[in-house]
Amino acid sequence: MRRARFLIGFFVLLALFETPLLLPAVDAHVVQPITTVIAAVSGRLLQTMGERVTTAGTSISGPCFAVEVKNGCNAVEATLFLVAAILAFPLRWKDRLAGVAIGIVLLQLLNLIRVVSLYWIGCHQPAWFETFHTVIWQTLIFGATIGFFMVWSRRTGTVRAA
Repeated sequence: MRRARFLIGFFVLLALFETPLLLPAVDAHVVQPITTVIAAVSGRLLQTMGERVTTAGTSISGPCFAVEVKNGCNAVEATLFLVAAILAFPLRWKDRLAGVAIGIVLLQLLNLIRVVSLYWIGCHQPAWFETFHTVIWQTLIFGATIGFFMVWSRRTGTVRAA
């Protein structure tokens, strides 16, 4: 019964979190500003690596490559997936909120590494770009999402049960 409650809660929360993403106003006033910050921070990181890049909105451009961070590449969906799973998990709210905070930070840090590496790959190893963009990084982001949830739920659930 606990598993069924978790699954129902997870899918209900996921639908509640994902549905607003279909609204143009949410995209314009929430998702795009988040994506712009991701592009700006990624641009700064690339500059510290010696890349001569500029950012404009969600685009990162340099002399050898340009990339635009779009929906699906901003880790918003993976973050919402993780938040829904954590909030649906039957633990104290304090534990859930801590898991949400840590999970969001880790996923966004990983996504910054993703964006930076994709620009670098596009610039220095362009033949690898499509594979890294569509296969490797998508798998890593969702694998990290599920992996974090598994580790968090087992450790936090074990602590609570002890």
